[in-house]
Amino acid sequence: MKKGWLVLENGQAFEGFRFGAETDCVGELVFTTGVVGYVETLTDPSYAGQIVMQTYPLIGNYGVMREDFEGACSVKGYVVREYCDAPSNFRTDCDLETYLKEQGVPGLCGLDTRELTRIIRDNGVMNAVICDTPPANLSAVKGYRITDAVRGVTCAAVTVHPADGERRFRVALMDYGAKRSIARELQRQGCEVTVFPASASAEDVLNLRPDGVMLSNGPGDPAENAWEIAQIQKLLGKVPIFGICLGHQLTALAAGGRTYKLKYGHRGANQPVKEAAVGDGIARTYITSQNHGYAVDAESVKAGRLSFVNANDGTCEGMDYPDLGAFTVQFHPEAHGGPGDTKFLFEKFAALMSGGAYIGGAYVSAAPARSVFDDVSGEKGGER
Repeated sequence: MKKGWLVLENGQAFEGFRFGAETDCVGELVFTTGVVGYVETLTDPSYAGQIVMQTYPLIGNYGVMREDFEGACSVKGYVVREYCDAPSNFRTDCDLETYLKEQGVPGLCGLDTRELTRIIRDNGVMNAVICDTPPANLSAVKGYRITDAVRGVTCAAVTVHPADGERRFRVALMDYGAKRSIARELQRQGCEVTVFPASASAEDVLNLRPDGVMLSNGPGDPAENAWEIAQIQKLLGKVPIFGICLGHQLTALAAGGRTYKLKYGHRGANQPVKEAAVGDGIARTYITSQNHGYAVDAESVKAGRLSFVNANDGTCEGMDYPDLGAFTVQFHPEAHGGPGDTKFLFEKFAALMSGGAYIGGAYVSAAPARSVFDDVSGEKGGER
């Protein structure tokens, strides 16, 4: 294998071996702690503009399965300790190197990923370059910034995905870089899902007469998305809303709150999240899948209340907006790949759309599913 280098913006250089596409790249170096799920990681649009490093030492052993893709590959580069070039899995479509070459993504293996993780943990995320020879001038690496990330990963046109079985609800999914598993989970809840690009206006969404709006995950600095924030402001209070990851952050900004960049973010399928508001006196802790570098300043969101906190660092992991008919979480309740501890939140969304309630971990329907656009005659908006 050909030798290559990972050079950090502070000048530290790590020699390894190249695989994947034979090209150089500059990106923001981040680490993810997932033991499995590298296929989903590589195809998660939330990693747009980043060089992803896996802390788990062996990657590629079960190959690449296209059926498991979450979206288009958006990573800039890929760094692993040991790369397996002979995967063993009856579902494998190709090996990892073949896929990276197809996507034009350079990879590096044979590096000390434990040392690199310590550096990021202690100093924070930093830019890096994957290259054949360490550059003499690192100004281009230091000056790299991820910009217009959402517009780079959102869908180009509106698409409709039918419910699994009988349709109970019509949901508008705002695609800020949505993982496909979000739409799949909604479909399992009996939702017909209409996916809108990030450029869609609130009026476009409301013209659908949806029973609810899902705000998806996505990449980049949430505060950069002024248009999307303005559209959410127009939607709040008019239709039930469920936000995930970037959708959680954008909702907080739309409600007058603030966001800030974390030192090294939360990325992996083993992030502990604890309930903040407890109705029965028992604060439950869930294991969640996460991928984000920014967080919500919960105290700055006067219109909402904290619902979940990160058990490691106490950061905001969820907000409820009872007066606005909305709730959001920082983690991924659909969790592919990862734990399924918090899939009940999709049932909570269904309860919100039906005008019912979610009490004591169980869905309680107060009435047949109704849309906020139902007229006094009782005609159901979702069936128009």
